[in-house]
Amino acid sequence: MIAVLAFVAVLSGCSDKNEAANSSPGGSSGASSEATSSSSPVASEQPANGTEAEALPIVSEPLTLTYFTQLAANAAPVVKDYNEIAAYQELEKRTGIHIEWKHPVAGQEAQQLSLMMASGNPTDIIEYNWTDGYPGGAAKAIAEGNAIRLNELIDQYAPNFKKLLEEHPEYKKMITNDDGDIYAFPFLRGDPSLLTSAGLWIRQDWLDKLGLKMPVTVEDWHTVLKAFKEQDPNGNGKADELPFNFGQPNANKFWFDRTSAFIGAWGIGTGFYQENSQVKYGAIQPEFKSFLQTLQTWYKEGLIDPDYALTDSKAMDAKITGNLLGAGFASIGGGIGRLYQLMADIDPSYKVLGAPLPVLEEGDTLQLMQRDFPYTGLGASITAANKHPIETVKWMDYKYGEAGSLLMNFGIEGVSYNMVDGNPQYTEAVTKAPDNLSFAQALSKYALPAANGAFVQDKRYFDQFAGLPIQQESMKNWMQGGTEKMMPPVSVTADESARFASVMNDVNTYIAEMFDKFVMGSEPIENFDKYVKTLKSMGIDDAISIEQAALDRYNSRP
Repeated sequence: MIAVLAFVAVLSGCSDKNEAANSSPGGSSGASSEATSSSSPVASEQPANGTEAEALPIVSEPLTLTYFTQLAANAAPVVKDYNEIAAYQELEKRTGIHIEWKHPVAGQEAQQLSLMMASGNPTDIIEYNWTDGYPGGAAKAIAEGNAIRLNELIDQYAPNFKKLLEEHPEYKKMITNDDGDIYAFPFLRGDPSLLTSAGLWIRQDWLDKLGLKMPVTVEDWHTVLKAFKEQDPNGNGKADELPFNFGQPNANKFWFDRTSAFIGAWGIGTGFYQENSQVKYGAIQPEFKSFLQTLQTWYKEGLIDPDYALTDSKAMDAKITGNLLGAGFASIGGGIGRLYQLMADIDPSYKVLGAPLPVLEEGDTLQLMQRDFPYTGLGASITAANKHPIETVKWMDYKYGEAGSLLMNFGIEGVSYNMVDGNPQYTEAVTKAPDNLSFAQALSKYALPAANGAFVQDKRYFDQFAGLPIQQESMKNWMQGGTEKMMPPVSVTADESARFASVMNDVNTYIAEMFDKFVMGSEPIENFDKYVKTLKSMGIDDAISIEQAALDRYNSRP
């Protein structure tokens, strides 16, 4: 009831545009405001057709908002919280709004969010994955007060974001729930080139040494991996090469599913995918059996590193720098770029390259590839506890305008970037950072395009982040394929969420366990039907039905 009343109060505050633009809702919410309850900050006027210059500063008196968000992995080594990032320091100077960041312990985001809500003292803003990470999705978040409906607030007080949605109706469809509510300011990837970021890598120098071509089909890969094992491409006279390694126990399913590598050759994904608007689940399809059979054969032949299930990042680095590993999975920045840097001083002839995702028969069209949607569920909501929704919306909106976008993607002009022929170019503070910081880590001292936040990721960031020729060529290879079978960012209802979560927790655990057993041969492939039967007994058909209903609702959105 409190959440509902707060929500009604927000809508009431938005009904009179002129009044609301000149005075924010009164009162204080503990840490949510530095102003006293008798002196609420005054928001500057910002009509729907206003400019960024007219909108600043947003408040005429000090205002602090609390903000729950994960401390991104790239930022964690260089800052303790986001107030140490130059972009947010500058944003505070321009807007007059200070943010008190609440960063949960890495890996405990869901638990700490639940504890915070149970305490009855939520932050003013919550940044979270609302489609995959929040049980019940956005509709339940609104019902519980973790988000409020933003449609009317955006229409009146967010001219930059409103313009973006008008220019990109596909964005609006993705960030609107099935009830028609816009519930969060999203992190958006603003160009198709930003949607593909991972795939297979292979030792191009080993291919060249052995006179082999880049593999195209699954059978080509078998030939190449067998040559890597038997023909001593590292030249040390020992049969110590590890042709292929796909990572840790949980990472293997993630990489195959995320990249669609190998499994995509059979026209399926590991998890949910669609065919002509019909939802299917890859891990129970007959084609999945063929995929597993292929991996099992490769494992028996010694083409897959026998220790793949125990290989963490340090062990993987040791195999790479030891000149032992021939192929694996990688992202474009922390993978291809890092592999190149790891070996640059050790072996100048070393060349790793992203490989095209294989097909079954040469000439086939790949139906699935690694490609994200512009919005993948991560967004910043305004909670019902927030006493300053108008000011918060204006603060959020600034980041979607030209000046705010430059700030969030590139940081401070003259420090982390310079304008060159009208384009922002990162300085050596980012590109040649001291202390062995990666590009993404160094950039995270100044801006957040390699991390998270509510803004539009700029293509010009990625052009420099993945600027090495091998990265550019790898990207071209990874982008060869179709995306028509991808599931869009659907959301389940509050009623569906409990059943869906219960089923999928059991299903995911069982599949991860059985995947390794099938690959290693401890579970005969002949037991695949028994495995499928077990998944059905766990309720996978119910989960498919729930996803189907969610897809139908998504497709019916305007």
